[in-house]
Amino acid sequence: MASSSCLWLLALAFLLGSCTSLALGHLDHPAPLPLVIWHGMGDSCCNPLSMGAIKKMVEKKIPGIHILSLEIGKTLEKDVENSFFLNVDSQVTTVCQILAKDPKLQQGYNAMGVSQGGQFLRAVAQRCPSPPMVNLISVGEQHQGVFGLPQCPGESSHICDFIRKTLNAGAYNKAI
Repeated sequence: MASSSCLWLLALAFLLGSCTSLALGHLDHPAPLPLVIWHGMGDSCCNPLSMGAIKKMVEKKIPGIHILSLEIGKTLEKDVENSFFLNVDSQVTTVCQILAKDPKLQQGYNAMGVSQGGQFLRAVAQRCPSPPMVNLISVGEQHQGVFGLPQCPGESSHICDFIRKTLNAGAYNKAI
C-alpha cells in the first residue's frame, strides 16, 4: 500500500493538472472531467485509508465530479487478491470493458494511478483509445523497471551479490 504522503501528493497533482487543463482551455466540458482511479498492489478500490480517502478529498474539492475507483473483482477481498495474482492483460482488458460501458466517461476522463495502478493505466491509455484518456497522473510506478533489493548494500556484500545474480539468472527462464 502506498504511503499516505504519496497519496496526498497524487491527489494534489491531479487537482493541479485539472486546473491547468481548464485554464489552458483544453477541456470543453461543462462539468468536471471524470476521474478514473486505479490502486496499487495489495490495496483496494475503496480502502478508507488510501484510495477511499483520495476519492473523498477529490469529491470535496471538485463538486459534481464523477469518480470511478476501479475494483477488479466482485468483493474488496477479491480486488486485493487480484492485484497480486490476476494476469495483467486480463486486468487491462476488464478495465477497458468497464470504461467503455460507463456513459459518464464517453467524452473522456482523467486517470490517476498509484504504483502498479499507474503502470496498468498506462497500458489502458495505449490499448483502449475509447473512451479517451485526457491526462494520466501516476505516482510510484515502475515505468523503467525495478532492480535491486531494498536495504541491500551494493556489490560489497557477497550475499546481496549472490541474490542479485540468482534473480538475474531466473528473470528470463521459461520455467519461471
